[in-house]
Amino acid sequence: MASFPITRTTTPKVKPADDELSFGKVLTDHMFLMDYQEEKGWHSPRIVPYGPLSLDPATSVLHYGQAIFDGLKAFRGDDDQIRMFRPDRHAERFNRSGQIMCMPELPVDIIRQSFDALVGLEHEWVPRKPGTALYLRPTIIATDVMLGVHPAHNYLYFLILSPVGTYYKEGVKPVKILASDTHVRAVKGGTGEAKTAGNYAASLAGQRDAANAGYSQVLYLDGVNRKYLDEVGTMNIMLRIGDEVITPPLTGTILDGVTRASTMQLMRDWGLRVTERQIAIEEVMAAGRDGTLKEMWGTGTAAVVSPVGTLGYKGEDVLINGGEIGDVTRRLYDAITGLQYGRSNDPHGWMSIVRKG
Repeated sequence: MASFPITRTTTPKVKPADDELSFGKVLTDHMFLMDYQEEKGWHSPRIVPYGPLSLDPATSVLHYGQAIFDGLKAFRGDDDQIRMFRPDRHAERFNRSGQIMCMPELPVDIIRQSFDALVGLEHEWVPRKPGTALYLRPTIIATDVMLGVHPAHNYLYFLILSPVGTYYKEGVKPVKILASDTHVRAVKGGTGEAKTAGNYAASLAGQRDAANAGYSQVLYLDGVNRKYLDEVGTMNIMLRIGDEVITPPLTGTILDGVTRASTMQLMRDWGLRVTERQIAIEEVMAAGRDGTLKEMWGTGTAAVVSPVGTLGYKGEDVLINGGEIGDVTRRLYDAITGLQYGRSNDPHGWMSIVRKG
């Protein structure tokens, strides 16, 4: 593991009890920083005490939204070893987001080294209770001080960590989602496949309206026809009609989810029929009415898999699998979490050990 200059905090925080953790409310003692200047490239990697960033009011990210981030987790296994789930894939996706947002590439090995170094330093912050984890948030922002719309010449990479609790306090519970043909998240040729700040800002109105209507999440349809499933605001979407598992294809409007790819690989390992294709909301609703829609679930870092118990569209709700978690959904959740906590074999080499117990 690379060695970076470390300035240790003189005021360490009191670590919360595992039972008190939520998501993203508590940050650890240190953060990783690295600068980019066009004439020097990436330079000055360092670990410093967690604290505010100093930004000029004219800093370009504040005006033009040139910002990317990613999210992954480190887990303390039953053997006390600390593992990260598919960090290479996350680092590669982080760079893909940067390409879309006209940012300089940060070498994958440097990204990985920053993950290992900061998690290694903050290892005592990795919670011990089953279902908890240490969340990593790598971010790059444009730091030019100027008013003018063009790619910046200076950037800041930072990595912060947050211990997080069990996503579902009372187990994996099906959620109620609303398919919206009024709000659009992304269109082909835009920034839909990037984890960029603006995409999440664009999802707020749809999420608000879904919540006001009594739904947990909003399911976006394609931005051109308002007909085909794209993704949920915080998750990729999958469903099972009959014996076919279907998920929307990667056409530039949805995130290339790491959990999405992992669950697809597992299902194919199990011999299930998995198809990436466009699927119309009317086809899904019809399958819900006639009972052939067996399961529906979202995939993402935060919840792994999130079963959908009710799907709403144009004033109609369909109940899926009696509102209960389905067999494939449950199997996927158990398989992924089994890998993350070191309870099962890792044939694909997805887990990376940061620190041995």
